Amino acid sequence: MSGTTPPVLRLVGIRRSFLQGTVTLEILKGVDLALEAGTLAALVGPSGSGKSTLLHIAGLLERPTAGEVVIEGRAASGLSDGERTRLRRARIGFVYQFHNLLADFTALENVVLPQLLAGVGWKAAEARGRELLARLGLEGRLDHRPGRLSGGEQQRVAIARALANRPGLVLADEPTGNLDPHTAEEVFALLLEVVREAGAAVLIVTHDPELARRTDRIWRLVEGRVEPVDR
Repeated sequence: MSGTTPPVLRLVGIRRSFLQGTVTLEILKGVDLALEAGTLAALVGPSGSGKSTLLHIAGLLERPTAGEVVIEGRAASGLSDGERTRLRRARIGFVYQFHNLLADFTALENVVLPQLLAGVGWKAAEARGRELLARLGLEGRLDHRPGRLSGGEQQRVAIARALANRPGLVLADEPTGNLDPHTAEEVFALLLEVVREAGAAVLIVTHDPELARRTDRIWRLVEGRVEPVDR
């Protein structure tokens, strides 16, 4: 229907295969899904089923063997590597199991840097970083480098970094998988809260059924295809 807002993320017939010696391994066998703004979805499935591969393809970090990735109505298959990088930097935020913070930079600098790369001025980037870190309870840790932060604090910085450029799409790969249960619950609750406030579409890979049940929608990746999970 004309005039409707397109999904933030749409995957159409996504296939991904790898050549292992003389054998072709099909990891994804035609994945179709759509994720709208303000929706949080969980992607579950057995280890090795291709969940992280699918997330990398959705985030334009990897090209599919076949199929189309559409971000906010913009098809990615015809984009150059530079155009894909600019689209990813401007519209997609990533949260990983291992926070991947820059060890030589403070918490605030880790959140400022992606904004600078996107062309935001230092003053505005710093203000945005302070706002996000305070929202995540880290106003007293702005000048701490990652080595002086707990695991939960580091993951909060990673969430702030992912949201720094106000992305329409947030992709999280086991964001609480490296944390103890209490800290995982705390971090996950904050992640849900801040992304709901931002109105972003969120796709979370998780092995935790309790966390998955707190999202709006659950998809299971089985034998290379995605199917909805009844609640």
